[in-house]
Amino acid sequence: MIFKEALRRELSFTTGGVFLVLVTIMVTTLVIRILGYAANGAVNPEDAIVLISLATLGYLAVLLTVSLFVATLIVLVRWYKDSEMIVWFASGLSISNLIRPILQFATPLIIIIALLALFVWPWANRETTLISQRFQQRDDVSMVSAGQFKESARAERVFFIEELDVDKSEVKNIFVADSKNGRLSIAVASTGYIQNSEGGEKSIVLKNGRRYEGQPTAPDFRILEFNDYTTKIRSKEALVPAPRDREKTVTELLKDNGNPMTLNENRAELLWRIGLPLMALGLVLIAIPLAYVNPRLGNYTAMFYAVLIYLIYSNLLNLTQNFVAQGKISAFIGVWPIHLLAFLIAILLIRNRINPSIKWWRRQLPASFANK
Repeated sequence: MIFKEALRRELSFTTGGVFLVLVTIMVTTLVIRILGYAANGAVNPEDAIVLISLATLGYLAVLLTVSLFVATLIVLVRWYKDSEMIVWFASGLSISNLIRPILQFATPLIIIIALLALFVWPWANRETTLISQRFQQRDDVSMVSAGQFKESARAERVFFIEELDVDKSEVKNIFVADSKNGRLSIAVASTGYIQNSEGGEKSIVLKNGRRYEGQPTAPDFRILEFNDYTTKIRSKEALVPAPRDREKTVTELLKDNGNPMTLNENRAELLWRIGLPLMALGLVLIAIPLAYVNPRLGNYTAMFYAVLIYLIYSNLLNLTQNFVAQGKISAFIGVWPIHLLAFLIAILLIRNRINPSIKWWRRQLPASFANK
């Protein structure tokens, strides 16, 4: 009981530490990426924090899977290195007796991973898409604010208004620069107002101003004076895009809409979500025998194999998902071989660690074959 409590406590602290490190790395990467999108005008800079939070929530299932695998490996490697496993074996226990306490610790986390993959992952992706689409589909009038230069959604128009009276829809000292077909047009006026037209369209009417067309050095450069100049502001409703596979709920993935391609893509996405908690379980079982430390090979050999195993496992899962999405294999066939192979490898490694001096498979054969 003392060893089991120590194991659970150490697994808890190590898993939390590894998880915090991975989250920090993830958030740092997301900050750089999303701020780059904001600088390019793809997303609203004011939504950067929300987008970073949603992306982090979406990848929590993957981060927890890696944290559980690495933490189990780190704890058992330290036990081997500090000879605590010798005390464990001297007490009449084997490596198989580690499976139950480790699974008791891992089971709640695996359930959380399943919930995150099935529900939080699509919700976070959906919210991220809606925020991005809302910014891309914004109308130009939503960006007009006093004292600031504002660029339109398509980067073809720039507004500047010094004063804005929202109640009266009046504006003062307006600057509007349009770029169409490679030709620049600039209109300035001291006063104006926002006009609502039929069909929901909005326009800014400039009063008593000037308009400059073309380049000043070009022969077709013109300066025009006007009493009224109307520039339309495209007012369009934010359309809700059709959800992608990664944004669909479990209920939507299970629906059959009669389209074989969409059905395969839905099943492939569902296969990945179900496969994530199964992968977490398989990796934990593999980590138990993998943590054995051979002093001649060094203490970091197990970590090297762990990284290799995780990359192979996750890539095989993604490859199977692509095959199912393309209709090359059925979802029923693709859902179990990888995880079954991982469980078999874990069983073989555990049995080999129980009695490493005698090959377990030779004891399963008749004596006449085993001696050959």
